[in-house]
Amino acid sequence: MEQELLSKKELLERYGISYGALYRWKRKGLIPEEWFIKKSTVTGQETFFPKTLICERVELIMGHKEDFSLDELAGQINQDTQKLAVLTIKTVYGDRAFSLSDIQAITLDKGNGEQVDLTNLIK
Repeated sequence: MEQELLSKKELLERYGISYGALYRWKRKGLIPEEWFIKKSTVTGQETFFPKTLICERVELIMGHKEDFSLDELAGQINQDTQKLAVLTIKTVYGDRAFSLSDIQAITLDKGNGEQVDLTNLIK
């Protein structure tokens, strides 16, 4: 099951946020680096995000930015994230960590057309 992606352009337009605000939130740790997915397109390389995750996070940030500083909000988000279990995949290209609460499904394609659902191993 492939996750639905939202382009950076669509995200900025949908929420009326600036490019600068988005990258400020990234620097502050409000949006994880691994959510910035670079993909080649016909117009060049573009950035995409996991749609459900980024929309929930942007709505959280926008809903609380009047009540808390970005640093306070980042501290709260990071504290909540540290309490969660994490799946780490180690490859020759480096490690990728995913919060179990963010994972919708894990499927292993054996290369011969056979697919095995591994989701129940982590839930």
